[in-house]
Amino acid sequence: MADTGTAATDGSTLAADLALRFGEEVAVPEGLHPQALATLGRIAGRSSNRRYQPRAVDPALVRLLCAVALSAPSKSDLQQADIVVVTDPAKRAAIEGWLPENPWVKGAPVLIVICANNARQRAIHALRGHAYANDHLDPFFNATLDAGIVLSALILAAEAAGLATCPISAIRDEAQKVSDLLGLPPYVFPVAALAMGWPDGKAPMSPRLPLSLTVHENTHSGAEVAEGIAAYDTRREAIRPFPKQRDVARFGEVQPYGWSEDKARQYASPQRPGFGAFVRARGFRLE
Repeated sequence: MADTGTAATDGSTLAADLALRFGEEVAVPEGLHPQALATLGRIAGRSSNRRYQPRAVDPALVRLLCAVALSAPSKSDLQQADIVVVTDPAKRAAIEGWLPENPWVKGAPVLIVICANNARQRAIHALRGHAYANDHLDPFFNATLDAGIVLSALILAAEAAGLATCPISAIRDEAQKVSDLLGLPPYVFPVAALAMGWPDGKAPMSPRLPLSLTVHENTHSGAEVAEGIAAYDTRREAIRPFPKQRDVARFGEVQPYGWSEDKARQYASPQRPGFGAFVRARGFRLE
């Protein structure tokens, strides 16, 4: 895997990382600028990293990265994403305590919570004296999407600056507690957290599904193909096997244990079944 900070500028590293990532050759057109190749190489070769040096990150750098992330596209220029940088030790400790399956968060110098914010748009309507005529599912979806775009942009910005990052969806397991802790008003809710710091070594790359299952032209190819999933299971196990099997007490141990078995086991149990009620309690109508 390429060092994301020293990606080659001749396209070879980019091609090699894409081949490792997807299990197939992905052509790199000639004529791309070296800076473009380096940027694409950093993205293609990146990985989430949960190991950080015990070294502080300059708050000015964190603020700069937030500004860069919030420069990302926004649905209809509504700008419905907010960033909360959690620096208060007591609040950090509370959030860390709500992430028992993510103990590594305690070692992250920076902890950020990305929020979807539909409250600002509603406040603008009150300010301008115009009716809010879109009280249905779409505002929730738009705000969530804006937050997701900002999260992705923040990851890329931080890693371009040499930092390591790892997003944390488990923040939504305690969405109400997090909202109360951070003082989030109605129509604002946490989408994901992001741990950030100077990397302590490299993290392994996660292979992705083959492009034949995820990239389509003109018409979607339909349901997933069993053969493609099976081939991906085999390739991924050879590159990055799962360190342990999920929920052995319920499902037992199987060999081989691939990505499809792990994900099927994961979603064989309810995941955040109360999140819809939480979102409605924030004021959203999801019809």
